[in-house]
Amino acid sequence: MAAQQPVPGTQTGLVIGEAAEFADASTRASVSIARDGGDGGPGREIARRPFNLRRWFAATGWRHIVGIVMVVFSLFPIVFVISSSLNPHGTLTGSNALFSAIGLESYVRILTDPQVPFLTWFGNTLMIAGITAVLTVFLGALAAYSFSRMRFTGRRFGLISIVVVQMFPQLLAVVAIFLLMSAIGDWFPAIGLNTHIGLIMVYLGGALGVNTYLMYGFFNTVPASIDEAAKIDGAGHARIFFTIILRLVAPILAVVALLSFIASVNEFVVASVLLIDTDKQTLAVGLTKLVSNPRYADWSAFSAGAVIAALPVVALFLFLQKYIVGGLTAGAVK
Repeated sequence: MAAQQPVPGTQTGLVIGEAAEFADASTRASVSIARDGGDGGPGREIARRPFNLRRWFAATGWRHIVGIVMVVFSLFPIVFVISSSLNPHGTLTGSNALFSAIGLESYVRILTDPQVPFLTWFGNTLMIAGITAVLTVFLGALAAYSFSRMRFTGRRFGLISIVVVQMFPQLLAVVAIFLLMSAIGDWFPAIGLNTHIGLIMVYLGGALGVNTYLMYGFFNTVPASIDEAAKIDGAGHARIFFTIILRLVAPILAVVALLSFIASVNEFVVASVLLIDTDKQTLAVGLTKLVSNPRYADWSAFSAGAVIAALPVVALFLFLQKYIVGGLTAGAVK
């Protein structure tokens, strides 16, 4: 016999309806507790969305692929140079198979060969690059502070001239630089051709423009109220610059020093024109002689010298890395 249904509106029907509503509310509460956590904390989802490879690749996966390709593309030349430097045969074609032969003969040969004054070239490079970096930072900071904080006739024209001059590569001025340094050497031999001081002066003239404009943008991010407060206390421009501003703009100083050092180490054209004697040449000029012989090019020794020459740059980069990101980005916008 079928069960009788309670008649709505009667006492029995009201009691059964309240019991059904209570059971439904209890079920919803238990589901909510399981989803949100019983103690008010985050709980686990009962049903997880299945992993979709196509959705993951469209969202973030392609970025991983691009990153891996860029890392491999960047590391391959370094790995190839290291493999070539460890190749005892001294040929570049024998280095196509990476690390097929390993030996330190190339390093020993380049460091002990009397016809290859590698240590002299290395010392000349470090001295020229270090002095150029220090003077570039100092002179560029002085010029950037003047353009940023002082108002004088020709200020805007000077800034525009700095940008316009940088449009022309230094290679266009090699002949003019040679003639100019040759004429200066007739009167002042200490700063003319075949001198380190003369080469440093040329490097300073070529690097000050772009570095000054780069530091000018960073100097503008320092509030002028700091200068005004210091002036109220009786400080002049020199004291404000050396005791306050230089500490605040340390990131851009580190960036300019690093860029100037790297550019001086890698520069070849001007150094090969101005430096004539072998014992005064830099690494970029000296190492080129190892592979300039058409009959025998010692690529293994050249690669060993390139690896050793990269060590100071890497060490300086690691030392200044905490300033590099802030120095490159802080002066980009106002």
